[in-house]
Amino acid sequence: MSYKATAAEVSKLRNATGAGMMDSKKAIEEAEGDYDKAVEILRKKGQKVAANRADRESTEGAVIAKVNAGANKGIIVALNCETDFVAKNEAFVAMANEIATLALDVDTKEELLALPYAGLTVGEKLIEQTGVIGEKIEIGNFQVIEGFSVNAYIHAGNRIAAVVALSGEYEGAKEVAYDVAMQVAAMNPVALDETQVSQAVIDTELAIAKEQLAAEGKPENMIENIAKGKLQKFFKENTLVHQASIKDGKTSVQDVVKAVNPDLKVAGFIRYGL
Repeated sequence: MSYKATAAEVSKLRNATGAGMMDSKKAIEEAEGDYDKAVEILRKKGQKVAANRADRESTEGAVIAKVNAGANKGIIVALNCETDFVAKNEAFVAMANEIATLALDVDTKEELLALPYAGLTVGEKLIEQTGVIGEKIEIGNFQVIEGFSVNAYIHAGNRIAAVVALSGEYEGAKEVAYDVAMQVAAMNPVALDETQVSQAVIDTELAIAKEQLAAEGKPENMIENIAKGKLQKFFKENTLVHQASIKDGKTSVQDVVKAVNPDLKVAGFIRYGL
């Protein structure tokens, strides 16, 4: 006679794994009531589903930013899935937050995936959840930044996050770091300042400017200098420290930071958006 799962057994397995009722019932009956074996059956199902969905695009998800207690390290983790429906699910967002908290203790995605989480490793849990949810679940992005007065901003809907590190610790520094992180999320600067803009971007901007000026009929002997002027405007609008603060539209981010302390600077930032 085949084993019949009880309602209590099904409920226990569902609560522990998040699997559906019928999947839990089938796993318990296949395991003939052995709870640990039933969990393993669900995990194996998850691995099979993950393999079947390996070529799917997981372009939705939740982007989470966290800062440690000492405000000297910040991280961004994107937990990706396939649909907006799953991305907005409270349990999915809660899992993303839990994984992001764990991520504060490591520096690489590989280390993060190997960390223990809910009786498994993070990597194993993602495989399990792929089976439970039926969508490809993966860490789509992991970034780390270190510095002083680190603070983070997550845009509504968990689709964009930014973390900013400053050069020192002063009264009001963490608060201004939050404002700058909000700036980074909103304005998506290409670099911290002009010295960190890649040569490829500079060459592209100059080429575009020169083509535009030539099309406008500007004299050849003037094009080079005007193009350089346009490049400076590009730096002002697209590098973080030179951008106008989104709070007043006039003061540069650099000056907003220096208002806290003349020696304070933005040391770096990270940003990720779906």
